[in-house]
Amino acid sequence: MNGASREALAAARERLDALTDSTTVDAARLADELAAVTALLDREVSLRRVLTDPAQAGEAKAELVQRLLGAQISGHAADLVAGLVRSRWSQPRDLVDALEELANTADLTSAQRAGTLDDVEDELFRFGRIVASNTELRAALTDRKATGTAKSVLLGSLLGGRADAATERLVTRLVSAPRGRSLEAGLDSLSKLAAERRNRVVAVVTSAVPLSDGQKQRLGAALAKLYGRSMHLNLDVDPDVLGGIRVQVGDEIINGSIADRIDDAARRMAS
Repeated sequence: MNGASREALAAARERLDALTDSTTVDAARLADELAAVTALLDREVSLRRVLTDPAQAGEAKAELVQRLLGAQISGHAADLVAGLVRSRWSQPRDLVDALEELANTADLTSAQRAGTLDDVEDELFRFGRIVASNTELRAALTDRKATGTAKSVLLGSLLGGRADAATERLVTRLVSAPRGRSLEAGLDSLSKLAAERRNRVVAVVTSAVPLSDGQKQRLGAALAKLYGRSMHLNLDVDPDVLGGIRVQVGDEIINGSIADRIDDAARRMAS
């Protein structure tokens, strides 16, 4: 997002955080309601354009939201959407993208309250690896001819009772309504959003052999010091990885020899 849209999204994030700080707000229900509005505006192009029209007064657009949605979603959700349409957006699609992010953030907040946010992060990562290694499953989940309901049923059989409820909701929404993104890009976006809930950076660590607990702790501490932020490690094993270990943080890749030096530095600091 650029310009006005970035500012509008930042303000919306603050409103959502303030709202979900209250334990009386059902964050999972809020996520479902925001996701439903996302689907509505993604489908109804004319309405989306009206709600992002800079020529229309923000208060008039907020009143329209209350008239259309006030009886269908909770007051908290309607107020959030009304706040969104009061803001200026660089392009209509940015409003829908923002709503989708808020819905996902609300679900991650529900997991954080339940103490399962770490589990959700790990499950999103593992699910991405499973999809990447199973071409038939990926084809079924990305088949444009298959209905969203059919994909939801398939995901229910895969994740139901095996993953956190928030993970299942997040993945089901992504697969049912990809909105032009690849499955991999959508899962990566969810993983980054989950990490941001704890102000952490995600490091994807691929090693030739499983890392010991001590190695994981030292590597995590060294990377946190290097990047100046807490680090969440997503671990994968690939015997063919060059140099024994490969660390990717965003677009930056650290090869095995550099990772070894980081590990050595961490040990010297600890001694």
